[in-house]
Amino acid sequence: MSLSRRVWNILVSPDREWHVITGEKRTKRSLLGRYVIPLALIPAAASFIGYGLVGANGILFRMSGPYWGISMALNSFITSLFVYWIGTSLIDRLSRGFGGTSNPGRSAQLVAYSYTPAWIAGVFYALPGWQQGVVLGLYSVYLFYLGVPALKSIPEDQRVAYTIVSAILLIIIRFLVGLLLSDLIYSFASAS
Repeated sequence: MSLSRRVWNILVSPDREWHVITGEKRTKRSLLGRYVIPLALIPAAASFIGYGLVGANGILFRMSGPYWGISMALNSFITSLFVYWIGTSLIDRLSRGFGGTSNPGRSAQLVAYSYTPAWIAGVFYALPGWQQGVVLGLYSVYLFYLGVPALKSIPEDQRVAYTIVSAILLIIIRFLVGLLLSDLIYSFASAS
């Protein structure tokens, strides 16, 4: 299936698409190259445009120029990859605590495909005045919830709790990795 068709289907008809996904065998690595990286480039490119070309108002100063564009794009891209890679492993381990089974390929599918709206909503980074639009990425949590019965054998009475804990875990990973990368980027810039 083409990338654009998968994105459209998971966004528009997720119940049917999760059923199609159950018939596929994917690995963490194959999804990384064929799905995650192309979609992670969307918010990265938008961040470059928004911070590098348009400019954004920070708390204390205006961020604009090639340095900020490249820094924010790298931060966005690398953070997305870490959230996917680390999140997949942790979500897989977490499933056992909620009565499910471990299956790294299924966990990779669940994280990658449910994260689609967050990557697509990343286009709002291109226009700093519209960055609040990234909140549309919260649709990812709903997609995750819909994907749990199709890909994980979590009991129905544990599905909501598993979804909430997983979402919080992915948000924490994103925050910590983003914070660490920001610190490294700013340290590198001050040393230059």
